[in-house]
Amino acid sequence: MQVRLASEPAPDRAVNEDQGFAVGGLVGVLDGVSVPDGVDTGCHHGAAWYVQRLADHLVTGYRRDPDTPLDQLLAEAISAVRGDHGNQCDLGNPGTVASTVCLLKNADSHVDYFVLADSPLVLDRGDEIQVVADDRFEKAVAQLRRTVLTGDAALDSTERIARMRTATIEKHKLTNQPHGYWIAAANPSAAYEAVTGTAPLHGPDRVRRAALLTDGASAAVEQFGLFDWAGLLDVLTDQGPYELIRQVRAAENADHDGHARPRYKRHDDATAALCLFEEDQT
Repeated sequence: MQVRLASEPAPDRAVNEDQGFAVGGLVGVLDGVSVPDGVDTGCHHGAAWYVQRLADHLVTGYRRDPDTPLDQLLAEAISAVRGDHGNQCDLGNPGTVASTVCLLKNADSHVDYFVLADSPLVLDRGDEIQVVADDRFEKAVAQLRRTVLTGDAALDSTERIARMRTATIEKHKLTNQPHGYWIAAANPSAAYEAVTGTAPLHGPDRVRRAALLTDGASAAVEQFGLFDWAGLLDVLTDQGPYELIRQVRAAENADHDGHARPRYKRHDDATAALCLFEEDQT
């Protein structure tokens, strides 16, 4: 398996709240949850700290035992990050620091995959493009999203910022709840609520390419409609992950105030990993 990976912070941010990694047969992308100023999370560490710690523990756990199932691997990593907080934070706060998780593991004859919250996986397999997505987040926050994006308030306007703050507080009531959505935060049991599966690496239905994306990168298709999923895979394959991110940045800049493509942020951190599998597998 060959892996190409790129991760960039939003141009208007000092830190990257995304993380991407590839170690051995494990590839992952994480997207830390941004919180508007004035919203209490009960934690002083922040999203960038959380995703870095979570990625480190995922890698450590995989190196210790590559055969560990992905849900167990994440549950153990979440538990380890709980310890990293050092009893300094209120981990019972529903807004505590959190991250999406998208993982792919090469298990020789097949790949195992794991998607938690809105960081999709795109598989080029057989005669189709398969998108593995956890749509519970989008369904759970659909009404809140409409509330924030109603009207033509500019992205950085006082009105929009106030809407975002209110919606974020309401969203936290849906976090890691059966009627809401699941995400990696302080509760290890969330790891067992992910969308998971396997796909073959041999035969007519085998995986040839796979893309792991945070929503800052999947926005090329989902937000801006620059191309379809097959086109996204082709850009990643032919020009690389940095080119995909460059095209997203150009689309963000072209719609500076978010009127044509309503969204929460002018720019978002973006991470994309492309996995290429040997052509001679049959």
